[in-house]
Amino acid sequence: MSQEDFIVYTDGGCKGNPGPGGWAYIMRYGDRYREAWGGDPYTTNNRMELTAVIKALSFLKSRIEDASSSASNSSLESPPSWT
Repeated sequence: MSQEDFIVYTDGGCKGNPGPGGWAYIMRYGDRYREAWGGDPYTTNNRMELTAVIKALSFLKSRIEDASSSASNSSLESPPSWT
């Protein structure tokens, strides 16, 4: 399995604090890109900043879980010989 480097940019903000706001992320992994965004009609700047990070990490977590579930069960369940 090859290692993929993930580069993630996130941002969030709102008009007024609190007020209507939005969040977004764009992620590059290999030669692929993923973007996501959303908003809330009444929120804070900090909440939108954190939401962008959480959404990006949630996507990364799903990618890691997919990679783990496709690996051999014996390699996941057995400790390495040097332990």
